[in-house]
Amino acid sequence: MSCSLLQSLKTFNDRRYLSIFIFGIASGVPWVMIGSVLNAWLADEGLSRSAIGLFGIVFSVYSLNFLWSPLIDRIKPLFLGQRRGWIISMQIGIALGCVAMSQLTADTHLFYLALFSFCIALCSSTQDIAIDGYRIDIIDESDKDGLSAASSVATAGWWTGFGGLGAIPFFLVDTPYFYWPNVYLLLAAAMGILMLGTLLAREPAIARERLLESAVSHIPLSTKNRFLTWIKQTLIAPFAEFFVRNGVQLALSFLLFIFLFKIGEAFLGRMSLVFYKEIGFSNSDIGTYSKLLNWWVTILFSLVGGMVNIRYGIYRGLMTAGIAMAASNLMFAWIAQSGPNVTLLAAAVIVDGFTSAWSTVAMVAFISLLCHRAFSATQYALMASLSVAGRTFLAAGSGFVVDALDGNWSFFFIATALMVLPSLYFLYRIKDKIQHLEHPPT
Repeated sequence: MSCSLLQSLKTFNDRRYLSIFIFGIASGVPWVMIGSVLNAWLADEGLSRSAIGLFGIVFSVYSLNFLWSPLIDRIKPLFLGQRRGWIISMQIGIALGCVAMSQLTADTHLFYLALFSFCIALCSSTQDIAIDGYRIDIIDESDKDGLSAASSVATAGWWTGFGGLGAIPFFLVDTPYFYWPNVYLLLAAAMGILMLGTLLAREPAIARERLLESAVSHIPLSTKNRFLTWIKQTLIAPFAEFFVRNGVQLALSFLLFIFLFKIGEAFLGRMSLVFYKEIGFSNSDIGTYSKLLNWWVTILFSLVGGMVNIRYGIYRGLMTAGIAMAASNLMFAWIAQSGPNVTLLAAAVIVDGFTSAWSTVAMVAFISLLCHRAFSATQYALMASLSVAGRTFLAAGSGFVVDALDGNWSFFFIATALMVLPSLYFLYRIKDKIQHLEHPPT
């Protein structure tokens, strides 16, 4: 077994994975800007749990980005190519949004905080479309192991941005020299540095027009009007091809599983910062354990999860992650009973980091496996949007749920653990289809 895992590790010995890692960081940092940092800022200003939860509605953009994702596949920017051109354009928008938020205060500019949070989310979700397309395009279609390796590196990068860089603001605001608005200037500078990685990355060499012709050859989209044909091939073909290739019933089964898999984790994640503060953890505790420790744990298990997926398959990776995800949520119920115990917090963060990393790597590899290369960004965005939908539309009401439970955090976390079970049932139902995709008959 150890020799097999060491053999899997050799898959990572490729310069392309460095670019994928840097792009992962660029995807994770905006979630700090409009997620944990904004939540902590609003909590320190005394906003209610319900109000803070409602700010999460800006994340709905991530669930809807599939609506404009076809444009990312078809419209080529004037510089840096199809993928990198879109990525760096959106990174500029994110940095400018941070600069704008640094000039605001939560007590008098709440509307503008929400507005610029939305702008950052819009640019970030569009950046993610291009980054996901880049990751799929840069790996050879026949290299199934490469997809798992790329997924694990991307996850490690995301958590480096979200956990590693995301820890710094919590340490800074515990000093007398920094306040939350100043943090956004630092985050804008971090995004500026990440732009260098975009400039140095290699653009994927994809014969996109030839792939498009092959993909739509069995779908009646052509008309006498060239513009109408372009519209159909851009907006309709990516979704039609997915359902035609898989069949409606199987395609819907895939999508339903993707939607259900991370709902429990989303409810927990949306309220975690509020929970930490109500229980009595300091900003430094949050930075040390929830961010820094979680960062290293997630990087480790992202790479291990990738190697396990390479060795044992995506289905086993998903099933293991789902069971562990339910168990990790129960750890937070334990903290709710024990109070601000940093040892228990560290244990919960380690377990949660393992499950989050493992489940994300397996899910990213699974979604990537389902995509056609002609529509890699569009089809990935469609399925990733469903995966994020739970943490946006549904989890935005998590504050109301805690309020309805009269602040009973233990019961809330037990409920989030039970939310995982329906997705595991659907995963078992599509087991054979997943294994067929991983190892198609020759």
